[in-house]
Amino acid sequence: MENKKRYYLALSKNSGRLNELDLGEILGFEDNETMQIITQLLSEHKIEYYEKGRCNYIIMKGFRGKNRKVYLY
Repeated sequence: MENKKRYYLALSKNSGRLNELDLGEILGFEDNETMQIITQLLSEHKIEYYEKGRCNYIIMKGFRGKNRKVYLY
């Protein structure tokens, strides 16, 4: 749980500069553990797969209006 929160905060500050696996490595996670955290965050709808730049995932900031997403790049 603590690792998931750390990774989520690091991903939001990353702004697409690092690959998602490299970001996990910097935090001290193995690739398998990083992918498990990403899977959990995807299932909770906290992140979204979005292929742009180096990182393939973005934070789902929130909804305004009718299902409108705000992306952090």
